[in-house]
Amino acid sequence: MTTATGVGGYLRKRIRGPLQAMGGFFKMCMLTFRALARPFQWKEFVQYSWFLMSVALLPTFAMSIPLTVLIIFIFNLLLQEFGAADVSGAGAALASVTQLGPLVTVLVVAGAGSTAICADLGARTIREEIDALEVLGIDPIQRLVVPRVAAAMFVAVLLNGAVIMIGLVGSFIFGVGLQNLSAGAYLQTLTLLTGLPEVIISIVKALAFGLIAGLVGCYRGLTVGGGAKGVGIAVNETLVLCVVALFAVNVIFTTIGVRFGTGR
Repeated sequence: MTTATGVGGYLRKRIRGPLQAMGGFFKMCMLTFRALARPFQWKEFVQYSWFLMSVALLPTFAMSIPLTVLIIFIFNLLLQEFGAADVSGAGAALASVTQLGPLVTVLVVAGAGSTAICADLGARTIREEIDALEVLGIDPIQRLVVPRVAAAMFVAVLLNGAVIMIGLVGSFIFGVGLQNLSAGAYLQTLTLLTGLPEVIISIVKALAFGLIAGLVGCYRGLTVGGGAKGVGIAVNETLVLCVVALFAVNVIFTTIGVRFGTGR
C-alpha cells in the first residue's frame, strides 16, 4: 500500500507540471483571442514587426539560398537522368511554394522570432514590469501579447513570400545559367503542378506558424522565473517547443495540400 501510494504521488508530481503548463497556455490563448475585440495597439505592432523583420531577415536569406541551390541541383540532375529536364520549372515551383518556403519559415520563426519574443517578455517579467502594468490597471495581454502575436503572423507571411521568390528566382538562375536548362520550358511549366490552392495553403501555413510561435514565446516569457538564468532556460524551451509544434503543423497542412492541390 505504501509503495503504491509512493508511486502514485511520484506520478502526480511528474504530471502536474506539464498539465498546469498546458492549462496556463490554453488560458492565455483564450485571453489573447478575447483581447482582439479591444482597441488594437498599432504602434506596438509596427515597432515589433520591424524588430522581428530585422532579426529574421538575414537568417532567412542565409538559409533559403543554400537550400534552394541544393534542392534544385539534385532535382534537376534527377530530371536529366529521366530525360524530363523540360519540366524543371514545375518541380522548382512545387518545392518552393509547398516545402521550401514553409520549411525555412518554420526554422527562422522558431529560431529567431519566438525566442526574441520570449527574451523580451522574460526580461520584462523578471524586472517586474508586467506586475507594474497590472497594478496600473493595464492588461498585459492586450498591451504586449496581442501586438506581438499579430506581428509574428505578419512577419511570417512576409518571410514565406520572400523565401518563395528567392527559390523561384534562384532556381531559374542556377538551372538556366549553370545546368543549361531551357528558360522558356522553365517558365512555361511553373504552374503545371502549382496553382492557387498551393499558394493559399502556403499562406495559411505561414499564418499558423506565426500564431503558434508568437503564443508560445509570449507564454514562456510571461511565466519565466529564476532571474536571468530562468530567461535563458525559457528561451531554449521556446525554441524546442516551437520547432516541434511547427513541424507537426507543417505535416498536417502538407497532407491537406496533397489531397486538394492542383496536381491531384
